[in-house]
Amino acid sequence: VLCFDYRLAPENPYPAALDDAVKTWDYLMLLGYGARDVILTGDSAGGNLALALTLRLKQEGRLLPRGILLMSPWADLTSSGKSFQTKAQMDPVLNREYIDRMVRAYADGQELEDPMISPLFGKFTGFPPFYIQVGENEILLSDSVRLHQAFVDANVSVKIDIYAGMWHVFQMSPVKAARAAMDKNAEFIYDICR
Repeated sequence: VLCFDYRLAPENPYPAALDDAVKTWDYLMLLGYGARDVILTGDSAGGNLALALTLRLKQEGRLLPRGILLMSPWADLTSSGKSFQTKAQMDPVLNREYIDRMVRAYADGQELEDPMISPLFGKFTGFPPFYIQVGENEILLSDSVRLHQAFVDANVSVKIDIYAGMWHVFQMSPVKAARAAMDKNAEFIYDICR
């Protein structure tokens, strides 16, 4: 496992984190790992970064990772999904005010529909297999549901699990559903690595 310490906003806004992700990818390739040896994973903003990195690699005509595993990905910084209204009072972790502050910190003055900022708006044809986990009660639910549909439309192998009653990045909480979700993550990795 390699978990890299990328630069954070607001001190380092877009594209600093994405540039750091590309440098980390290049470092792994320099060490002799092949793209097919790598599975990207990320939760929340880290899910955004995993998607943006893959879009950048594709844009540059490079080989893509073997698979991508996302937990509660933040894929749409325009906040245009239905759950930003319907789940606003249900998510105990995120709220609209906080998300708006993070958008300003990361991408103030940028075109928010740029796929490198809001990967939901990217083109996913040719992407590797994906697995998405999201909580039923989270404000970012629409990001995952719409992302899943975008992968289906692009004929990408994708699976989504929506966990009843769960919140944003519930996998990090000491609850039974979190342990079950992590087991499913391991199954996804095992299945694509066979």
